[in-house]
Amino acid sequence: MKSTNLTLIAALTFAFATMSASAQAQDAQSAPAVAPAAEPAPDNQISYNVAVASEYRYRGISQTRQQPALQGGVDYVNNPTGLYVGTWASTIKWVKDGGGDADVEIDVYGGKRGEIAPNVTYDVGGLYYYYPSNKLPTSANTFELYAQIGVGPFSVKYSRSTTNLFGTADSKDSGYVDAQLNSDIYDGYFLNVHLGRQTVKNNSAFSYNDYKIGITKDFGVVTVAVAGFFTDTDAYVGRGKNLGKSGAVLTISKTF
Repeated sequence: MKSTNLTLIAALTFAFATMSASAQAQDAQSAPAVAPAAEPAPDNQISYNVAVASEYRYRGISQTRQQPALQGGVDYVNNPTGLYVGTWASTIKWVKDGGGDADVEIDVYGGKRGEIAPNVTYDVGGLYYYYPSNKLPTSANTFELYAQIGVGPFSVKYSRSTTNLFGTADSKDSGYVDAQLNSDIYDGYFLNVHLGRQTVKNNSAFSYNDYKIGITKDFGVVTVAVAGFFTDTDAYVGRGKNLGKSGAVLTISKTF
């Protein structure tokens, strides 16, 4: 993911209030500008997203052997309760590189999010990563529970697998810590900084740290993201390529 963000990795929506003032040529003073009240969000919302990426990275590891990916998904949220469900899919290569028979990842997730206090948010839920007919000795299909707390532009998320983790034998109860900063630094350009720690239960050779720094900008027609990814592992290999090798990824997406 991704996105439960998995996926790698989600999309940001911005609302701007416009101000107007009227003045008479003869008057020395003009009427004060007044911002109209924002329309309330509907109780039920459905959104769709599509993307093309120069590479699909998840938790710092290339899922496409450093080649492009096509991605897309759909999300539903009930705003009064904060309950949501969604699905997201991406092309992949790592399962076939590992001797399996799946070239797509399908994520299905659901949970609840909301606000604990002003500027303090939470998000809890579950995410199932499905690799159709993957046929690996240990199934690649993985389920994780997650919990996130956010304060302003900062957030920390913890995910824990209730199954073996992405085809790794005897790896149930593996955990991932994800710390992020997503901040508007100038005119709608968002700085994205991420630090992660993947711990693979009973398989310490596959545990590692990953890092990301990038910029995202919504241009209206599309959203463009550029990011650099870094890890401290060379344990993940696909057809002779180090899947954790440092690299840059360009993603062009659209949410509607």
